[in-house]
Amino acid sequence: MSPEISNLPNPLLPEYWTRTASEIDHDLALLQDAGGVTFHEEPEIPPEIPLPQGPGSWVLTNHADILHVSKHPDVFSSASGITVGDMPPEFLEFFSSMIAMDDPRHARLRRIVSAGFTPRMLKRLEDSVQEVAASIVDDVGARGNVDFVVDVAAALPLKIVCDLMGVPESEFKFVFERTNVILGVSDPEYAPEGTDQLTALLTAGGDLAGLMNEVAASKKGGDGTDLTSQLMNAELADDELSASDLASFFILLVVAGNETTRNAISWGLKYLTDNPDQRRIWADDFEGVGPGAVEEIVRLASPVTYMRRTVMSDTEIAGQRISEGEKVSMFYLAANRDRGVFDNPLEFNVRRDPNPHVGFGGPGPHFCLGAHLARREILVMFRELFERLPDIHVSGDPALLQSSFIHGIKHLPATFTPIGG
Repeated sequence: MSPEISNLPNPLLPEYWTRTASEIDHDLALLQDAGGVTFHEEPEIPPEIPLPQGPGSWVLTNHADILHVSKHPDVFSSASGITVGDMPPEFLEFFSSMIAMDDPRHARLRRIVSAGFTPRMLKRLEDSVQEVAASIVDDVGARGNVDFVVDVAAALPLKIVCDLMGVPESEFKFVFERTNVILGVSDPEYAPEGTDQLTALLTAGGDLAGLMNEVAASKKGGDGTDLTSQLMNAELADDELSASDLASFFILLVVAGNETTRNAISWGLKYLTDNPDQRRIWADDFEGVGPGAVEEIVRLASPVTYMRRTVMSDTEIAGQRISEGEKVSMFYLAANRDRGVFDNPLEFNVRRDPNPHVGFGGPGPHFCLGAHLARREILVMFRELFERLPDIHVSGDPALLQSSFIHGIKHLPATFTPIGG
């Protein structure tokens, strides 16, 4: 490994991702050209941030290496954490649920909660997505300008996830604010004043767990059709979830289902604004181009920047020996720009085919359970925008989330001709 590569900025640090896109893409390309595998030492953490970190991690940026790790969970474990920091097991399960588990525990929990993603439930959710997307445009249509993230992109997945779990609408703002803290705690805008990051995380997580416990108690013995009702009233003993299991699953769902989809939708408007030719192609044949356009948005946006695994036995990746106990971090965003896999990978191309991106994770047991629903939400939201706010466009610079884990936009000014204007 050349000194030039080992001395590149560390993509595991939040400030790496608030630089310009050209700077980020330049450094990722250098890593890929050097074989895609580099090691980063433990970063220096300011004393006011009492979050455990532990040793640094191998950084994987090539598409093939990430597919390999994803397909071999027996060698690359999720149970020690999915981000580079070393957290206590209780902390991991509380905030990460089944994505920080290995089989058989992971398989059991995934099977139980899959009840929320059956064809019948998905059909009900798909109908709801259409209604919610239309109501969002109704709410903003007369304004002429919005913060697209807060007013549009975040509103759709938040309501869908809360409806899925039976959370009342009066709690939506509460859930939105707590999820912002959990995934944005390293960003000054979302870090609560007067407390450290660890306390902020635990407080936000505890608030969401408390809400879920209240919702679950209200569903016990009822005949509701939401997922919480189904899980609380399962007939088979093996399908019963403990209160802590249900709370941690809810935290996972509102964080993963809300934050990632809202960022895909937000980046989507940015890409369409920056590429008017691609916007015209999609607008001229919305239904025909739509599925491919959604995949391209997810590829380029890569809302989850990376996932960590821990090596269970000595192994080798791209000729590099990696020892038992070391960490490897799969940078999905980098893999989705791999020039050996994608022609002109920095180009936004709504007709890209094939498009074997890993925006929903790599193949294997941890592939995103809600991928189908996320695709539906993105497609329906842009259908509503194309039909009712056809000239909506980004009208200012995006405010980027300071995070190495989520490729996020906090605020995005957008302008359009008001409905009826």
